[in-house]
Amino acid sequence: MSGAESTKKQEYFKRLINLLETHNKVFVVGVDNVGSLQLQKVRAALRGQATILMGKNTMVRKVLRAQASTNTDLEALIPLVRGNVGFVFVKEDLSAVRAILLREKIGAPAKAGTIAPCDVTIPAGNTGMEPTMTSFFQALNIQTKINKGQIEIVNNVSLLKEGSKVGASEANLLQKLGIRPFQYGLVIKQVYDQGSIYEDKVLDLTDDDIISKFKLGVKNIASLGLQIGYPTLASVPHSFLNGYKNLLAVAVSTEYSFKQADKVKAYLADPSAFAVAAAPAAAATTAAPAAAAAAKEEPAEQEDEDMGFGLFD
Repeated sequence: MSGAESTKKQEYFKRLINLLETHNKVFVVGVDNVGSLQLQKVRAALRGQATILMGKNTMVRKVLRAQASTNTDLEALIPLVRGNVGFVFVKEDLSAVRAILLREKIGAPAKAGTIAPCDVTIPAGNTGMEPTMTSFFQALNIQTKINKGQIEIVNNVSLLKEGSKVGASEANLLQKLGIRPFQYGLVIKQVYDQGSIYEDKVLDLTDDDIISKFKLGVKNIASLGLQIGYPTLASVPHSFLNGYKNLLAVAVSTEYSFKQADKVKAYLADPSAFAVAAAPAAAATTAAPAAAAAAKEEPAEQEDEDMGFGLFD
């Protein structure tokens, strides 16, 4: 190894170590089909918010293993260093950086031999191609007709499925139609956040989603505790309530009673008494807004009377 290469490697190690020490959030991204020009544009878009670092996997793993001796959280990153990947070191908001990464994509043609990252459908209609080019469509069993001296596709055609291999005929046809069906950019594979590893979809969760899932978890714990008879903080309130219901059922069915059951037993003994008591309460509730409205009007009337007396004194 030459001196220049050794110096360059040492500089790379220092930069990676510095980023690992000053950042605790990292996007591990796939960089397949991403050119250097596009990568420069992404770097510019992330300036001030995140730093992209590429490098040989062997060098990255070497640094991670060395740093993991003092920061064990970094051990979670080592298994992710495989394939054509890079790192986006994030300073603050992961969601904001993720939005930029998802946005910064460019259209690309379908090249023969590549794997389609999405479905490709050719829409029905005029292709602008001359009848002599019909053989391209016939090779792919695409139904066409000649309309005003140009080839017209009769129906929408599903040309490629996500994950399928692009053949020479499909690539040639898409090129002649001027269709660039694929979009390439940095693909987020995993998120490293202070030692935790998770998928970037987690960043789509809102506070309401988290609260809803927490409530569901508490409900499941309470249900399990009640079912197996094991008390937990989640199940104990339900156990007390169920116990009260059982005692109330016994009190209603027998002469036995207790303070909390007296009102229920009284209602069952004479429901009409509660109906009579409820009527004045309902009337008072209805009258309250009217009284409030009258109270608001009263100062105005008093003010008019005062003004009247004042004018005639």
